[in-house]
Amino acid sequence: MLIEPPTLPANLETKSAGGPPHPRTPRPRTRRSTGDRVRDALMTLAQGKASLLTHEETAWASITFSGTRHEVRLDFEGADAVAAGEEFIDELPEHEFRIPGQLVADATVREVDHRFGADERLVVTAVLLLLEEG
Repeated sequence: MLIEPPTLPANLETKSAGGPPHPRTPRPRTRRSTGDRVRDALMTLAQGKASLLTHEETAWASITFSGTRHEVRLDFEGADAVAAGEEFIDELPEHEFRIPGQLVADATVREVDHRFGADERLVVTAVLLLLEEG
């Protein structure tokens, strides 16, 4: 079945050029969350060679501080990526994170799953504790 496009009435005037341009409505800027910034920082530390498997963010507070706990699982597939993953593991605890409004109080590797062979793969679970700067 062939569907014909609708025909326009003969008295319909169309303008495709000329005349004043339509004012553009500015697009709302999307706010990047703390979680977005944590993921970006970790992917940069991973040299862009990891895939994000999971990211869990949990709010927490003590008498004097409040913040968030982030548990992130990254997947490094292939020999080059695994080498970057091993550097990630070495550098994470001492890395100076720059996340606006946040202080990274602790960054640790909680778990590593390294599979050798033709399909070498490294899955790293990192945990970061962030404090809100005040």
